[in-house]
Amino acid sequence: MRQRIINARVTFHNSPIHVLERFAIRDVDDAYEQFRRHSGLDECVIIQTCNRVELFARTGPGGTERLKRTWASLTGLDEVAFDENLEMSEDDEALRHLLKLTSGLDSMVLGEEQILGQIKSSIAEARKTRSSGRYLNTIFDKAIRIGTRIRGSTGIGRGGVSVGSMAVRLAEENIDDMKSKRILLIGTGEVSTLVAKSLLRRGYAFDVTSRTLGRARAFCESLGGSPVRFEEVLSAFTGYDAMFVATTAPYSLVTFEKISQAVSAGRAGGSNDHSGGSNEPGGHRRGMMILDLSNPRTVDERVATLPGVKLMNLDQISEMVEKNLTAKAGKARAIEDAIKEEVGVLEASVRRLAAEPIAEHVFKKIDALREKELQKAVRVLDETDPRRIGIIDSLTREIVESIVSPPINNLRKASERGDSGVIALAGRLFDYGDDNDGAADAGAAPSAGAHAPAPNDTAPNDTAPKN
Repeated sequence: MRQRIINARVTFHNSPIHVLERFAIRDVDDAYEQFRRHSGLDECVIIQTCNRVELFARTGPGGTERLKRTWASLTGLDEVAFDENLEMSEDDEALRHLLKLTSGLDSMVLGEEQILGQIKSSIAEARKTRSSGRYLNTIFDKAIRIGTRIRGSTGIGRGGVSVGSMAVRLAEENIDDMKSKRILLIGTGEVSTLVAKSLLRRGYAFDVTSRTLGRARAFCESLGGSPVRFEEVLSAFTGYDAMFVATTAPYSLVTFEKISQAVSAGRAGGSNDHSGGSNEPGGHRRGMMILDLSNPRTVDERVATLPGVKLMNLDQISEMVEKNLTAKAGKARAIEDAIKEEVGVLEASVRRLAAEPIAEHVFKKIDALREKELQKAVRVLDETDPRRIGIIDSLTREIVESIVSPPINNLRKASERGDSGVIALAGRLFDYGDDNDGAADAGAAPSAGAHAPAPNDTAPNDTAPKN
């Protein structure tokens, strides 16, 4: 049964953020279990950011439809929602898409660094839960290395461009004299870090609040800003001209009622502090801008209807992407050219894996025979000296590897070329049958104790998918 590498994704390209967030998977650990149990995925990696939800998987025929059904059940969506928003890629196109992610070519902000860290965290989590295995571990390890190399050679990420910096730039375009305004940052996660770095780089003072004052203080110690008690902020949003909201709260944190109260308090006049509102001379309330960078959104959309309040979210940031793309068009073309070359390298690495189960089977079987004959020889010689036994052991290992390695390396080369006939023949010659999951699939984890020497550029299979 032929196994495929597939990618299923809902991203900002086709879905606005308020739609995309409905596809977000809340409990990733449980999702991994559900995908293994109900979708028949041999391996799976889930990538979630503020503007994409993606799954990379290794599966057989029919896996795509089962994947959609499981995803729908996890999110409470009808399957028809996937027909309108889901994009699918398979094999070489899936690999090409992953390289676009790691190189920064598919990001909302071209070349942003954040996605690379998120991909590293995603594969690390999949490894920890043993949801990824031989194939996806190898693919992701190589894609991360290739993407990092492409970023360095093209300089696509230079200039500190990120979702955070773009959000700050968006605020600058809508607020006059930002340095005279009061700015609040809600949240202390990755996106908040990017916002804080951008604010600090531009010389803006800002307050930071989080669930606990201790967390806000720790954040400010390393990234700047002034910590503010969460309860005080939630009770009165008055006094702020710009708010960046980047949390993971599963509910509306900035409510219509609270912002309405802040607007009313501002109109009534008062001092420029947390309780009195930020006012122009004459008691007129200055405008308030709120940027919701959370996924799912945590700002009540109704606040946009309030006079003097401007609400923006990740969808608005996409409008700035065109400018960024134009400025970096030449670098984007260079990345496209590099990816075309690297996809072939990545495909060869994937094909090469088909030979590994046979190689491990052969080395394990021969090593068992070697060990049996070694023990027999030691008994015949009546040898008890550990040093001498060690010398004999090393000698027999070297002899076995020198004999077996050339044909196994040739098998790996044939696998790289996609020569399935050689793989099938090797399976029969070395008695590697269907009971071992099939030579062509090569999806099983390596047998414990196998000593098959693998090339340096093949990622070790330190995790295997659960059954």
